[in-house]
Amino acid sequence: MALKQYLSHKMEQRLSPQQIQLMKLLQVPTMELETRIKQEIEENPALEEGAEEKEEDEFDDEQEEDEKEEDFNIDDYLADDADYKTQVNNTSKDDEEKVIPLSGSKSFQERLTTQLKMRKLNDTQFVIADTLIGNLDESGYLNREIEAIVDDLAFSMNISATEEEVEKILSLIQEMDPAGIGARDLRECLLLQIDRRQNGDITRFTAKKILEDHFEEFTKKHYKKIMKKLEINNEDLKEAIDEIVKLNPKPGGSSKEATGNYQQIVPDFGVTENDGKLSLTINGRNAPELKVSGAYKNMLRGYAEGAKSSKTDKEALTFIKQKLDGAKWFIDAIKQRQNTLLLTMDAIMNYQKQYFLTGDETKLRPMILKDIAEIVNLDISTISRVANSKYVQTEQGVISLKYFFSESLSTSSGEEVSTREVKKILSEAVNAEEKRKPLTDEKLAILLKDKGYNIARRTVAKYREQLNIPVARLRKEL
Repeated sequence: MALKQYLSHKMEQRLSPQQIQLMKLLQVPTMELETRIKQEIEENPALEEGAEEKEEDEFDDEQEEDEKEEDFNIDDYLADDADYKTQVNNTSKDDEEKVIPLSGSKSFQERLTTQLKMRKLNDTQFVIADTLIGNLDESGYLNREIEAIVDDLAFSMNISATEEEVEKILSLIQEMDPAGIGARDLRECLLLQIDRRQNGDITRFTAKKILEDHFEEFTKKHYKKIMKKLEINNEDLKEAIDEIVKLNPKPGGSSKEATGNYQQIVPDFGVTENDGKLSLTINGRNAPELKVSGAYKNMLRGYAEGAKSSKTDKEALTFIKQKLDGAKWFIDAIKQRQNTLLLTMDAIMNYQKQYFLTGDETKLRPMILKDIAEIVNLDISTISRVANSKYVQTEQGVISLKYFFSESLSTSSGEEVSTREVKKILSEAVNAEEKRKPLTDEKLAILLKDKGYNIARRTVAKYREQLNIPVARLRKEL
């Protein structure tokens, strides 16, 4: 078969580099935007921080003729860039910028190692103990088998140790603080803690017996079986369970929180109410004023006035042009980002006006990304990027934009309400229930139906799980 050449027309929709840059900037939260701008300034020397100074550039007829010979207009690069101001002046110069200080401390592994150095251990025992500490998870549990740790010591440390020796060192670690550290499961963790709290107390002895012999019944809240087997009454069981509840199921958790990576939330918007009217502002602190470098403008002017005949001169001119283009594109993208954020948040604020005025969660209207996209005449994906990792400061506190989006649900009267309203009623019903006889999903569905919400039992179960509310049996209390 012979090869043939032919022409064809094909239509494609492709995003320009500028559009791709804008899409990426849209989903960047305010805290990261400052870092992104500094990164761009480092990569592009034609971009600088600061207000643009107005300047007047005059070229003679000879220079204008030279410009016509080029495939771009130099005036576009030397003109004032006042249209590219990006900072929003929402605050006075006298306003104090308050930053919440974040404190950190040693991890529980580091604290255990410090305690370990105070024990009389030989080199081999210290290495075994240090290996065990290194294998503890974030909650303070040892989730690896002793046999596997013995193998690690043999292959990685060239230390020959028996399982009994490792178990002995593990027992030593379990004597350290915080209590419950080094346990292999929840039951052992709670037992390690209750052992330290004994002091001959009968209630704590009962709590220990429950954990030792009836842990499965305890987790499933089969209280009648426990009372029958231990021959105790309801009050004794209640006191023992109160002691168990005081124990820490994650002894390494408090240290984890102290050493975790904190991300301070800085609101991207502010919504305030004054005499029934809402006012919207956008945070401009992390979007500094940007300008095109004056030095690069002068370089371009110099090359424009020169002969531009050599290959080196032309390459330099192309390089300067690319950097100036990149600077202007980035400044324009920042400006478009701010405008898009304001446009989208204004639509959300007006759509959920009753909530912003009252703070009542039941006033939230059903709202999906498509609703806002149609109002602002933007693509759904753009709205999704705007809502991602963005927060608004309201009189009710700092709220994620995703909070305002929810599906709709029809009532018996045909009115559409937000599922968030139903979840709030569901949560309030669970909080007000009799804990000795908690409401089942079926009873919750009947309760909601009486209020006019036609919801099936499986839908109630789905909403309950989304609210992290356990099933009725696990909510039961004495």
